[in-house]
Amino acid sequence: MAYDKFTILTSSAVPLPIENVDTDQIIPARFLKATKREAFGDNLFRDWRYNGDDTPKADFVLNDATYSGKILVGGKNFGSGSSREHAAWAVYDYGFRAVVSSFFADIFKGNCLNIGVLPVQVSPEFADVIFKAIEADPKTELEINLPEQTITLKATGQKESFDISGYKKDNMINGFDDIDYLQNIKEEITGFADKLPY
Repeated sequence: MAYDKFTILTSSAVPLPIENVDTDQIIPARFLKATKREAFGDNLFRDWRYNGDDTPKADFVLNDATYSGKILVGGKNFGSGSSREHAAWAVYDYGFRAVVSSFFADIFKGNCLNIGVLPVQVSPEFADVIFKAIEADPKTELEINLPEQTITLKATGQKESFDISGYKKDNMINGFDDIDYLQNIKEEITGFADKLPY
């Protein structure tokens, strides 16, 4: 399933300075019955966003109109726990195109890259700088430059580089998932197969 191409994203950010956010907190297990990647954003952080009677919790950041944007800034060890793809689906479906953290669980990170959410891992020191900047000005903007592999605090110019595999980087720039990538090189594959002696 193709998704929007990702090159340079400039946006304000939503801060979630909580460590060890696991996938069951991102999308509770009771919402995993669906197999299509649709409507999961409504239940992103469901138990943190809503009371038992489905009224919004005023003190949770996603219910606070002060904060908005396409970038979620999380605490250390974001996306730990079970390997459910639905956690990445919920993040994307809510409208986030990037998640910034000082550490990601590997499987969650891979799931994000497969569907068009860019996980940007920064140093703990730079994560702290970002959180403080957002606290001082909720409208502060970050620029995430995928071709250059940099994240920049627009107000001050402070920046840091981040790592990503060349394959996943190319896919995100082109808006490809793994199947799209294979379809894009179909002629190369069939050409190679035609040359085989068997």
